[in-house]
Amino acid sequence: MNSASVPAVSVIIPAYGVTSYIAEALDSVFAQTYTDFEVIVVNDGCPDSAGLDAALCPYLDRIVYVKKENGGVSSARNAGVRVARAPLIALLDGDDAWTPDYLAVQTEFLRKHPQTDIVYSNGVLFGDSPLAGRLGMDLSPSHGEVNFESLVSCRCSVMTSVLARKAAILAVGGFDESLRRAEDFDLWVRVAHAGMKISYHEQAIWRHRHRNSGLSADAAAMREAGLAALEKLSRTLSLSVAERAALAKAQQTFRADVIYYRMIDALQANDAAAALSELRRLLRARWRLKFALLGIGLRFAPQLTLRMADRRPRP
Repeated sequence: MNSASVPAVSVIIPAYGVTSYIAEALDSVFAQTYTDFEVIVVNDGCPDSAGLDAALCPYLDRIVYVKKENGGVSSARNAGVRVARAPLIALLDGDDAWTPDYLAVQTEFLRKHPQTDIVYSNGVLFGDSPLAGRLGMDLSPSHGEVNFESLVSCRCSVMTSVLARKAAILAVGGFDESLRRAEDFDLWVRVAHAGMKISYHEQAIWRHRHRNSGLSADAAAMREAGLAALEKLSRTLSLSVAERAALAKAQQTFRADVIYYRMIDALQANDAAAALSELRRLLRARWRLKFALLGIGLRFAPQLTLRMADRRPRP
């Protein structure tokens, strides 16, 4: 880490509910083969602030430690961006980690692709989840060019950890602090709409901790948050006819997904009546033969259907 001059990269780590994991995240940063960076940890009104302070104590001479009242992850990241000295911003969640070559790979990508404003990569999921060991891009793949339409349709999904040019984040006003979930999705869509370039590659160079208690664990709530972001974007962006059509189609898909995941939650709770109610709504929104067959099973043989139902399908 270069402290004598302006660093090339500012690593921003929001901290709320990650006291048990923050040391692992920081160790992965300080193990980087690329060393021209500063580290900014933002305590976002953590309820266990004393515990977080203790966890950070061994690192205080190597980090910029910002404390603020709780405002959500968008507020914490914006606070980090405001104090960042570097022209490049690397985002890392406090319970995730990087492989030692993460910054070397990402900075080299931007060097070779000067037209790219934001780059994301593949990664491996770990933690207390059946998804541990899976690749992020296996679960949320990216196909083709990243643009407004491919983002709202989820044909391209920006991964958790990115390296971004600070100017690109500032150009669209940073993260929307009114959003507590889907705030990154909202930002990437605004960046793409503004004409800036987002790129990706498939090298797995970060580790994403999948926690059942994390913000991303509730699939229905995440889709609801994504829908709220889409509705906000439809009100606030000046959209072409094609963009508005793509956004409207995405809203329809997200609404159906919310119903679908509520149905899956009911199936997991062995609540056949609630699952059937959500399934009827889903069939009205998105008719599919497999859903119709599931409805027949729930109506005439609910216990057998509940035992046989796939608990982790996607619509």
